[in-house]
Amino acid sequence: MSSAWNASHVTPDGAAWLASAGTYPRSTLALWEERPDAPVVLPCGSVFDVVSAPAMFGRRMLDRLWDDGPGSGPVAEFRGRMLLFAAPGTAQRLPALLEWEEWGTQGRDVRETGRAVTVPPLLCHGTGDAVTVPPPARTASPTRWLVAPDTRQPWLPGPEVLLWAAVRAARSAVRISIFPPADQGAKVYDVSRRR
Repeated sequence: MSSAWNASHVTPDGAAWLASAGTYPRSTLALWEERPDAPVVLPCGSVFDVVSAPAMFGRRMLDRLWDDGPGSGPVAEFRGRMLLFAAPGTAQRLPALLEWEEWGTQGRDVRETGRAVTVPPLLCHGTGDAVTVPPPARTASPTRWLVAPDTRQPWLPGPEVLLWAAVRAARSAVRISIFPPADQGAKVYDVSRRR
């Protein structure tokens, strides 16, 4: 696990940014002031979109973003899923990019040494959707921030960056080869001795 993205404390500016997504930001901030351990449901689409992945695959994506890429925006863990906060519009564009990569809405089957490995589907939440965000305070709950918002204008990855991370996470998970598996019953000839 990379220590670069292990910042789980929501700052007051980060809480203000999260609350700005809601219809009544001051009410959300007042709730958090009274009960800093309360999760809230916030709408997507105007301030952020969210890409949701199963926890293990989401961690692989997060590792790719921090180890090989530009980093990530805020990231939360909620009920066995990773919530990657993304730029508004990502939820509309990412599914088309995933389809182009032949990912599909049901995930992706990849043949690896004769067996099928399923790469999980990514759920995109945008305009008209809402997500439960963890509370700003650290709690013993499994719902928590892995990369907490810490400014009023955090950097948010767009659909291309998340596609890049998903493809690299999938490749590292199944070690995709461009060559078909060798036919075990085939005869092998040494062509290096040709005249």
